[in-house]
Amino acid sequence: MSKIIASAAIRGAYKIVENAEVKWKTAMEKWGTNEPVSFPNTAYYLPIIYGILGHKVERLGDMGFVLKKCRALLPPPVRETHPLPYLAPALDAGMATFFAEEIIEAIRYKENPHFYVSGEDVTPDNIWLGAADDVILRKRGVEFVDGTAPGFAAILGAAPTPQIAASIANELQKKNLYVFMSAEYNGKRFAEQLVEAGVQIGWGVRLVPFGPDVSATVFAMGFATRAAMSFGGIEPGDYRKILIYNKDRIFAFAMPLGYVTDEWYANAAGAINWGFPVIADTPIPEILPTGITTYEHVVSNIPHDRIVAKSIEVRGLKVNVAEIPIPVAYGPAFEGERVRGDDIYLECGGGRTPMVEWVTSKRMNEVEDGKIEIIGPEITDVPAKSTLPMAITVEVAGRQFEADYEPILERQVHHLINYAQGIMHIGQRDIAWLRVGKQAVEKGFRLKHIGTILHAKLHQDFGRIFDKLQVKIYTDEVKVKQIVEKAKAVYAERDARIEGMTDETTDMYYSCTLCQSFAPSHVCVISPERTGLCGSYNWMDCKASYEINPTGPNQPVPKGEIIDAKLGQWKGVNDFVFKASRGKIDHYNFYSIVNDPMTTCGCCECIAAILPMCNGIMIVNREHTGMTPCGMKFTTLAGTIGGGISTPGFVGHGKYNICQRKFLIGDGGLLRVVWMPKMLKEEIFDRLKARAKEMGVPDLLDKIADETVGATEEEILPFLTEKGHPALGMDPIL
Repeated sequence: MSKIIASAAIRGAYKIVENAEVKWKTAMEKWGTNEPVSFPNTAYYLPIIYGILGHKVERLGDMGFVLKKCRALLPPPVRETHPLPYLAPALDAGMATFFAEEIIEAIRYKENPHFYVSGEDVTPDNIWLGAADDVILRKRGVEFVDGTAPGFAAILGAAPTPQIAASIANELQKKNLYVFMSAEYNGKRFAEQLVEAGVQIGWGVRLVPFGPDVSATVFAMGFATRAAMSFGGIEPGDYRKILIYNKDRIFAFAMPLGYVTDEWYANAAGAINWGFPVIADTPIPEILPTGITTYEHVVSNIPHDRIVAKSIEVRGLKVNVAEIPIPVAYGPAFEGERVRGDDIYLECGGGRTPMVEWVTSKRMNEVEDGKIEIIGPEITDVPAKSTLPMAITVEVAGRQFEADYEPILERQVHHLINYAQGIMHIGQRDIAWLRVGKQAVEKGFRLKHIGTILHAKLHQDFGRIFDKLQVKIYTDEVKVKQIVEKAKAVYAERDARIEGMTDETTDMYYSCTLCQSFAPSHVCVISPERTGLCGSYNWMDCKASYEINPTGPNQPVPKGEIIDAKLGQWKGVNDFVFKASRGKIDHYNFYSIVNDPMTTCGCCECIAAILPMCNGIMIVNREHTGMTPCGMKFTTLAGTIGGGISTPGFVGHGKYNICQRKFLIGDGGLLRVVWMPKMLKEEIFDRLKARAKEMGVPDLLDKIADETVGATEEEILPFLTEKGHPALGMDPIL
């Protein structure tokens, strides 16, 4: 290892540890030993300290042990003559650096609780997001597991100009990487440069401004450490496995832009412990031999137009990005982008105009592969801030294509369009909503490019099941309304097919194990009358998915012998679950929340919980952020019962499942529901009303409380009593 780098890293570590000691002593004098400290809304305490040392820092006094550990790790300065080998001491200095920086940042949260913004989005007054909470970790961390986001770039400092910063960020986004930002160079910061260049930042677009100081670099490393514990199933304190997991699974690297200070060197040495190399734009010493990292440890003096490509090469990252011939950047990093207000050039759907998306199969001679038609006005035919009706029809033909595959492809339309920079897409079917930003139009984006995207990506991802695909985009209002009516008729037929099926009429269910990457013991088994917890799969979707990909996550599950018809338990399902959960779960019930309910993965659309005082159950959907009558918010519930465990009294489920006939029927079904958020009642109103009528209580909706009535059992019980809710007259639920 370079003597210059080792010397600088050790000097920097001493400075950072001394700073942490001063801050800790000051805080101890002000608040005392028992003062609570933490990063907000996380069960991982100070995650690097917790992950590497297994030490829980809950109070100021707990930091004393860590600071002693830092002092023990700090090596003596590198001698001018007869120096010892540099690598191990420098790595120890880097580890001490991160321990000390977590202490510094935790005390900052205590000193100034509003220094960082909570949540995923920046504000006009504050762009620094600080430590990611557990909600963000669960939502974003899984992308590092399933490959949607193969890794991240930790950028320190600033580029020479805002335009160069925007170019680097854009190229990293196109590679599907997250960008974590901290530190300043010459009074400038990379995140501030992006704002100056008009680039949207925040978790939603994978450009995450952690903090203005070099100590905020620790949030990036903490995120990686938590990913190893949360998704890798590694126990706190098993530092070797945590570091190896990150080297092998999290393809991250540090990218210092500007003069590398001693403190930057110390952070770089720390990153190397995790297997993350350093790629710099300045002529610092290099460490080219391999060892702790996959390839080189430190590479320097890389031009800005080559630094992203070089970083990916050095990290050994294999990025699979489809080159879509459109004039805007394209990739999953842009899926969370929003187009708002004055940025809108064109808006379709969203209640403002009719909009529909429909995939339909045709005969081979009716489809010309790659043909894209615009029937009605193009973007260039309307002024800025216009609205247009829209119907996107994707017509496919293939010798192996079946009508059952249509909704599988149709579901892809949402995210495939959303991956285009400057395009916002929400919803599907006939409730879709599209916005095209002014900057996208200025770059040359046209409606025809929607067809280009769908043709290229559907061929790439599903080309095995069809031969030809063409896209027609209608913006003529009369024709759009005609397509809407045709599509609605098809949607009704599809829904009727699954509605007409019962769990008794099929001997085969289907599994979904997509979530096992972060809930190893969870096995979702999907039947005609119990859709998947995430709401993305019903029985027919799984059947089609299995036919498309026989080795995929949706496998056939023979029901076998009935064990309990009322609660919904079968021997074949139990056998499959036991094997698929690696022996962790040997049985569960489909139709009960009380008796051994199905396991929950944490990414469910809704969670149901028993309310004993009301003799019923409540349902809360993920979008509802308020308190619920069971005393927990959705995020707390998900963190408590998620992870692949069966928790009597609680169960995750999909929104569609609420109105299916077998929904918790073993405990009384829909008639047990006494509370749900108003937004959820409105979303499923028609189906809820129809199911209530079918059960003989047509006014059930009026009897179900919501947050406008109360958020505790004591508050809603008088309402239920006054309305005569049927749950109050049913047998005790417990």
